[in-house]
Amino acid sequence: MTIMRRNALLRQPLFRLLAINLAAGVTIAALLVGGLMALNPGHLRDLILADDSPGTALGLLMFGFVITFGSAAMGSAIMAMSSDPRGGQGGRRRRIELRPSGELIPVRVEATARRQHRG
Repeated sequence: MTIMRRNALLRQPLFRLLAINLAAGVTIAALLVGGLMALNPGHLRDLILADDSPGTALGLLMFGFVITFGSAAMGSAIMAMSSDPRGGQGGRRRRIELRPSGELIPVRVEATARRQHRG
């Protein structure tokens, strides 16, 4: 029963898209934590390994990076999706056309006196 449910989830395109991008975010997080441990910036590796439970510190660091990069990857994938099934712009905004002459347009604004704050 659980195998059928898992296969049903993998057939959903949105779930598959999110799972793939979450995996990409987890991979980036693991590479970043590995890089931080290898490079030892600011003696971070020494500090983590000198602790009584370095696994907890590494787990919390990894958890924070997974949440950050996993959600960033999934969010960018969602925003890049096109609402038009035949193609479309895919979340890109249309360019705003400016006046070709580049001339300034005067705009009237009513000015009100500000209340002075004494403090």
